[in-house]
Amino acid sequence: MKNWHVNLLSLALLIFALSLIFYKVSNLGLPLFPSDDIEVWSVEARLAFTAKKGPLKAQLMLPTLLPGYMMIDENYVSGKYGLAITTVENNRVVEWAVRRAKGDQVLYYHLQLAREGAESTKSTSEQQHIIVEAPDIPLYPENIATAITALLEEVRQKSADVKTFTRELLLRFNAKTPDENIQLLLRDVTTRSERVELIRLVLAGARIPSRTVNVLLLREGARHSKLVPWLQVHNEQQWLSFNPENSKSKLPDNVLIWENAGQTIFNVDGGKNSSLDFAISRHTQEPVRLAEQRARRMDSRAMEFSLFSLPIQTQNVYRILLMVPLGALLIVLLRNVVGIKTFGTFMPILIALAFRETELVWGILLFTLLVALGLTIRFYLEYLQLLLVPRLAAVLTVVIILMAGVSVFSHKLGFEQGLSIALFPMVILAMTIERMSLIWEEHGPSEALQQGFGSLVVASLGFLLMSNDTMEHIIFVFPESLLILLAVILLLGRYTGYRLTELWRFRASLSKNAD
Repeated sequence: MKNWHVNLLSLALLIFALSLIFYKVSNLGLPLFPSDDIEVWSVEARLAFTAKKGPLKAQLMLPTLLPGYMMIDENYVSGKYGLAITTVENNRVVEWAVRRAKGDQVLYYHLQLAREGAESTKSTSEQQHIIVEAPDIPLYPENIATAITALLEEVRQKSADVKTFTRELLLRFNAKTPDENIQLLLRDVTTRSERVELIRLVLAGARIPSRTVNVLLLREGARHSKLVPWLQVHNEQQWLSFNPENSKSKLPDNVLIWENAGQTIFNVDGGKNSSLDFAISRHTQEPVRLAEQRARRMDSRAMEFSLFSLPIQTQNVYRILLMVPLGALLIVLLRNVVGIKTFGTFMPILIALAFRETELVWGILLFTLLVALGLTIRFYLEYLQLLLVPRLAAVLTVVIILMAGVSVFSHKLGFEQGLSIALFPMVILAMTIERMSLIWEEHGPSEALQQGFGSLVVASLGFLLMSNDTMEHIIFVFPESLLILLAVILLLGRYTGYRLTELWRFRASLSKNAD
């Protein structure tokens, strides 16, 4: 078979695996590396009202801009009501409707948000570079026109751009002892919403685009929170947010923009005594579980066929099995490229799996002890001149007796690590002893000890690689990464060059040829 066939196959496997991994990371949010749990906020909007005996429609504006957060899930509690989601001026609106309603009614909207990285903490509204037309100068009422004109002139002299103009204006509105013009403007203002509308009216006199945004402060354990109006102005590049009560020019990190069009947050047609409040809670969740929820929300079937859909007990089994190809790749590299000799191909992998339970140092000691004792008894069996199969059966029986004896002896001495010797693969140990004895007889003790030492080295390196938390996370969360290992193994399968140990062995000849 030509090399190009293997190369194309390996390239196809690499492209497919990397594309699938990229999709899972970028679209579903699966973490490429192990990470801590993510902070998740649960927000519950409660719309309560009294129905007026007849048809009823209730509307609630839903959040669109999520500064620093990503929406994980949302659901509605509507009971006997019909439900529809519409869009009004780039804002989503949920509408509940029922033919007949009577008495007190309560409707709920649940939202789950997960905090994103620091690069996403800025409000989406502040990142948009859009063109906003300047408003026309309004016709002010005669009783406040003079005050607004004088105020605008004073602020303009002490500012340089839209941001400093707005900040200077807010400082005057929030001064401890406001001047006569501010006192006149604030005479009939009683609520925060009225204050924001008044400031917008003044900003329109300077032809500065502005809007009201209603935000929700995310606080742990809040039960009756309300939306708070904030002020935003446009500086021909982006929207800038201001707190109308203290002139701060940045939204806090724990704020959710609920609505940004200055419209009515909720409306009940056919009801009275309506009110809206919010309950908020916070918890942490695994990134993988969040990715599962996001996949369901996106109608993606990628997570339905993932290993996370299996029972937990089966998942734990595959967490170990999926690491075996990684150990196999290591053996291919060490045998075909480096040139380390081992007993068999898969024996070091199985011993490395046993090291996961015994720990590395104790595993090496117990393995060496078993092989040494078993090899001694194997030499004795040689004098009995047994046939191959009975001899292997005898070696296997001896190995089990030795394992039991070592476990009992170590337990009596207080070394509980010796109990884990039962996790060693018995058949592999028996075959290792048999093969080592044959190599001892045919090629001498040096070759046998060399291969035995090489097997221990490969098993130790395999244990360190296969017990790595990062590698375990990558292979289990992205099992398609095994295709990458397969592609590398296929490429190494066509390698026919010198091994590193051969370069050292024939270094003298190679140096002469070079000369």
